[in-house]
Amino acid sequence: MSSIPRRPLGRSGITVAPLAFGGNVFGWSVKDAAGTGRLLDAFVDGGFNLIDTADVYPAWVPGNKGGESETLIGQWLKSSGKRDQVVIATKVAKWGERPGLSPENIEAAVDDSLRRLGIDTIDLYQAHEDDPSVPLEATLGAFSRLIEKGKVRAIGASNYSAERLAEALRVSQDHNLPRYETLQPEYNLYDRAGYEAELEPLVKAQGLGVISYYALASGFLTGKYRDPADAAKSPARGAKVVAQYLNPRGQAILEALDAVAEAQKATPAQIALAWLMARDSITAPIASASSVEQLQEILQAARLTLTPAQIQALDQASAP
Repeated sequence: MSSIPRRPLGRSGITVAPLAFGGNVFGWSVKDAAGTGRLLDAFVDGGFNLIDTADVYPAWVPGNKGGESETLIGQWLKSSGKRDQVVIATKVAKWGERPGLSPENIEAAVDDSLRRLGIDTIDLYQAHEDDPSVPLEATLGAFSRLIEKGKVRAIGASNYSAERLAEALRVSQDHNLPRYETLQPEYNLYDRAGYEAELEPLVKAQGLGVISYYALASGFLTGKYRDPADAAKSPARGAKVVAQYLNPRGQAILEALDAVAEAQKATPAQIALAWLMARDSITAPIASASSVEQLQEILQAARLTLTPAQIQALDQASAP
C-alpha cells in the first residue's frame, strides 16, 4: 500500500506521505490505547507515516494534565513495532508544565517527551509557538545541542509570524545553527489570507516544508454545518464553528466543495484536503479522526487528483 509518493520535509532529509495524522485526539475523543492502536495501524497500513502531536495534548480535557497523547502514541509504538515506519513530530512551548523556549525548558521538555513516547529520537521537534522573551539564538542553540546528542533529527516552527520566521532563519545562517525546516500554520480553504500573504512566499523561497493545521476548519469543510441549527451536532464546538464560518463566503465555499465532490465522486472533506495537498507550498496537511471509518475517508483524499478547473473553482469561491 506504500504507493503514495513521499514529499521532503524541507532540507531535513526526512520524507513523508502528503497527509499527517493529528494526535490531539489521543486522550480526548480517542480515550484509550486500543482505540489509538486501531487508528495508527490503519494510518500506517494505508501508506502514511507522519504523526503529529505535542507535549500539551490534550491538557484541555477535564481530568487530563497534558502528555496523554504522547503516552498513547508511545504505547502503540512499543506494542506495534512500527517505529521505523513512522515520522514522529512533537512540540514544546505551549504547556503550562513546560512553558516557553528557554534552553533549560527545551532540555527538560525533550526528555519528558522522549520518555512518554518511549523512543530515543524525535524526528521533528517543533517550537509550538514563538517565545519573544528568549533570544532566537538561545532557542536555536538549545535545539542544536539536541540534534548533536541525537535526541532530535530536525526542528520546525509552529504559529510563527513571517517576520519572526525570517529572523529565525537569518539567525541560523549567521550563527551556523540548525534551521527550522518546517512551518506549522493554520491554513485551509476558508482561512487563507494569513498564510498566503506573507508566510507562503517565505517558505517557498527558503525551501521549508509546511504541515498545516485546522485543515478542515474545525469540521466546517466536511459540510456538517450548513444551517445555524447544525451547531447542536457538536456540543463542544458547534456554536463556535457556525459563528465563525457560516456566512455568505462560507456557504459559497461549501457549494463549490459540493460541486467538485459530486464530479469526483468524493466527499467535501476529501476535496478540501485534496485542494490543500495540490498547493505547491504544502507538504502535508494535518487531519484527525476518531474512528477508523472516518480515517479511511480522509486518507482517500491523497488518491484524488483535482483538475485545474476544479482547483480554480475552489480558489474563486474561497478567495480571501
